[in-house]
Amino acid sequence: MPFEFKKLEIPDVILIKPQIFEDSRGFFMETYKKEVFENAGIVGEFIQDNQSRSKYGVLRGLHFQKDPYAQAKIVRCVTGVIYDVAVDLRRSSPTFGKYVGAILSELNKYQLYIPRGFAHGFLVLSEYADVVYKVDNIYAPDHEGGLIYNDPDVNIDWPIDNPLVSDKDKKWPTINELKENNQLFG
Repeated sequence: MPFEFKKLEIPDVILIKPQIFEDSRGFFMETYKKEVFENAGIVGEFIQDNQSRSKYGVLRGLHFQKDPYAQAKIVRCVTGVIYDVAVDLRRSSPTFGKYVGAILSELNKYQLYIPRGFAHGFLVLSEYADVVYKVDNIYAPDHEGGLIYNDPDVNIDWPIDNPLVSDKDKKWPTINELKENNQLFG
């Protein structure tokens, strides 16, 4: 089997462990195979790949796209190490307001599947990190949303104190403000 799929504490978020073929020349691995992913419950037509580079201590997020441009993502770290987080923003979900996090790195080569209805962010734990992710919908700037990274009601246990956060990401609302403004997912 080229992949191991592990459902996390929020079962819709799936940690993907690829099979790695390594020898003295280097390694080979498949990073995505539609039929295998669909059989594991990761269904969607991924239409775009993105890449970012960030330095140590940078926290990007927590981001999401509002309907009808909501996005599912498959995230991986190809250089360095990140702590990757998904927060459930689906108001009817039994795990609403909860988060899961996973270490993704160039060494473990794990990936994280984050379905639509979640806010996503990551924190760089290495000197720098290159993060690559697939999305299943286009980016629509007018439908961009976010959740403040340090919301006390979500209480994410970030592994670095005082991360480097953009001014934009410091201004996202809390989960209660998203609820009050009817900006959550079904």
